[in-house]
Formats: sequence, structure tokens, C-alpha cells
Amino acid sequence: MLETIAVILIILWVLGLVSAYTMGGFIHILLVIAIVMILVRVIR
Repeated sequence: MLETIAVILIILWVLGLVSAYTMGGFIHILLVIAIVMILVRVIR
């Protein structure tokens, strides 16, 4: 479940960069959350 959410967040972040339409730092916050979730999953 966490991995699926993380992948979706990363895809949304990449699309946000490609389309040059971002909602300020919101997209980057989502990326950080996705990376943290992946790290937590790997550590466990």
C-alpha cells in the first residue's frame, strides 16, 4: 500500500515538473513524503 502511494506521488511530481505547472512547494512536499515512505518500508 505504501509503495503504491509513493509511486503515485513520484509520478505526480514528475508530471508537475514536466508540465511546468506546480502548486508552489506542494509537489515537492509530496515527493519528500514519498521518499520517506519508501525509506521507512526499506528499513522495516
